[in-house]
Amino acid sequence: MNYNEKRDHFISPILEWAKSNAPQQNTAKGMLMVGDAISNCERLKGAKPFEVPSQFNGKDYITMLLQIDAEIEQGLMLQYLYSAYSMGGAKVPEKYQEKVHTWQNIILGIAKEEMGHFISVQNVLKVIGAPLNFGRESYPWDSPFYPFPFTLEKFSLKSLAKYVYAEAPCEWLAGNDPLAIEIRESVDSTVSDPHTVGALFIVLLQLIKDPKVISDETFQAATYNYQAKFDEWGRGYKGGSRGGDGQSIYTKSPDVLVAPLLSRDDAYNALSEIAEQGEGLETDESLPSHFERFLHIYKEYKAILEETNNTFDPSRNVATNPYVGSGSNLKEALDANTSKEEKESDEIKSPEAILWANLCDIRYRLLLNFLNHSFLLDNGFNNSGSTAPRGMIINSAFGEMYNLRSLATILVQTPISKNSTKVAGPPFTLPYTFDLPFGEHNRWRLHRDLLEASNNIIVQLKNFENQPHIQYLNGLQEADQKLLQAMASLTEENLV
Repeated sequence: MNYNEKRDHFISPILEWAKSNAPQQNTAKGMLMVGDAISNCERLKGAKPFEVPSQFNGKDYITMLLQIDAEIEQGLMLQYLYSAYSMGGAKVPEKYQEKVHTWQNIILGIAKEEMGHFISVQNVLKVIGAPLNFGRESYPWDSPFYPFPFTLEKFSLKSLAKYVYAEAPCEWLAGNDPLAIEIRESVDSTVSDPHTVGALFIVLLQLIKDPKVISDETFQAATYNYQAKFDEWGRGYKGGSRGGDGQSIYTKSPDVLVAPLLSRDDAYNALSEIAEQGEGLETDESLPSHFERFLHIYKEYKAILEETNNTFDPSRNVATNPYVGSGSNLKEALDANTSKEEKESDEIKSPEAILWANLCDIRYRLLLNFLNHSFLLDNGFNNSGSTAPRGMIINSAFGEMYNLRSLATILVQTPISKNSTKVAGPPFTLPYTFDLPFGEHNRWRLHRDLLEASNNIIVQLKNFENQPHIQYLNGLQEADQKLLQAMASLTEENLV
């Protein structure tokens, strides 16, 4: 397990604080009593306030916790996206195809809301004058606050159980509900030390509310113009118009949370809403939480398994944690003996799949760079039209979201190697850096460099005989050329 011991040293005080306020074990049974476990969340909220470790001041410690939360939000978003992309395929019985499509839409809606959480956490970092964080840890990885090791895997009852667990309110998770017990047992059987993020949010909300920990003047209202806003990033999601069930329950999903901030109260409310949208327990079909929607799918999935004697599989045979290995060589792969039997693995070896995976990774990096860059441009003059810098960046970010979905759809239908029944998936490989260069001119040059690298791969993909996705590649190439022309006119102005 790739474990960050240094950061564990920094955050272990929270775990120690939570443990010191936890109910005592029942000595006769060697376990926590259910009644005590149910009250543990409230016990923490009402406990003696957490004290910031002496090697930090309040703002710096809050910054670190927000950085961790940003990684968690992005990690969950990618895992939910991967799970949703894996769903469907010809083997799903016609009777259940519409149901599987509905589940996919619900999970995609949740992933979009996680993107909103991810962006909103950047707003909190921005308003307190802290460094933003567009990075994440790679797989396999674990941390005391991450619900489970980051894993890109196909949609299954076991993976769904992990998602229910990650979003579940601790009162429900520790209770006697048969489904809660089943979820706990399922996750315990696949994850050695599962976690919830409850303690992180309790401490984060407690600290950010306290003026003795972080002063009022730390909150910089002047950053408002540089923050993300719903009217820019909530396109098409007003009133939960996307990501719902579309039938008798959860007909709409909540708005994507992207709230600009001016003050301490704004920051506190934004973090509270993020926690509530994930773990909300009160059943409200107009504003269902992530937990409620995942649990809804879990119940329906179980019912279909019972109908089909456990033969139902709603997903393709998608690789787990797919990767283009360091030893992969495209020329060698092209020259390989196609009749040679290859061992099943999660390494992407097919020449065409390697190119699609690399293209997906470039577009993933472009998306993160565009998001990062948007927080360096104000929404005054720069917000006037799609060709102005801020408008161009935001439009480009949306374009990459659509590109990632298109590329993922192609990858989950592309064999991972020539003689494999397994298909690839979007690897979401970590770029070598998440940092943008100094100076506007150099930031636009970086975007241009990535678009040019993307074109190199597009040209190679178009050279494959009978390329079934030639229309998409031509469209992507044309859109990129227009964006490059717009960037060229910007950089001609000698931006600094």
